[in-house]
Amino acid sequence: MEKKNVKAENLGRLIKPIFEIHPDGTRYHDKRIWLLKFDGLRDLIMHESHKSKYSIHPGSDKMYKDLKQLYWWSNMKAEIATYVSKCLTCARVKAEHQRPSGLLQQPEITVWKWERITMDFIIGLPRTPSGYDSIWVIVDRLTKSAHFLPVKTMDSMEKLTQLYLKEVVCRHGVPISIISDIDSKFMSRFWWSLQEALGTRLDMSTAYHPKTNGQSERII
Repeated sequence: MEKKNVKAENLGRLIKPIFEIHPDGTRYHDKRIWLLKFDGLRDLIMHESHKSKYSIHPGSDKMYKDLKQLYWWSNMKAEIATYVSKCLTCARVKAEHQRPSGLLQQPEITVWKWERITMDFIIGLPRTPSGYDSIWVIVDRLTKSAHFLPVKTMDSMEKLTQLYLKEVVCRHGVPISIISDIDSKFMSRFWWSLQEALGTRLDMSTAYHPKTNGQSERII
């Protein structure tokens, strides 16, 4: 074998193909679809992953984590972060979280059961064999009936949301409003985006005014 052929063969073994093309013409990189820049698919995929009625505006890290399982392109994480930073809905939700305190307002009068609810957490309880150490109290302001849902302090808002949809929305329908305290879970972008998509207004109880969220406080 000639020297130049040996050199070419050794070089070929060292170079791993950047992508492979399937029979339908789709390019793949590391078993993920390679989205090219010029065909507009990147923007379409990001739009569907962030703004569709099923996506509820995930943050850039969550969105990147989900998309990278199926797609790949150069500088992907940075482009997703830029896209999310320009979302007007996310910016508005963030601004609402930071708006200055106003005058204390009386909650609206409830006329139908489970249309207006309050919620709070009981924390610091002894841990059960199943690992539960907290209770999520959700109270109907009209009938005073309540759900006491065992949860874990470290449960993510995504997991709590599944519990909320199963125990409250599926049983009673989507509420008009929710009153809660300023717990970090209730202030998360995920929770606010979900309620915006469902059409539920979120009212935060004012610090040093426990009567705002008195229903769940009294139940507790």
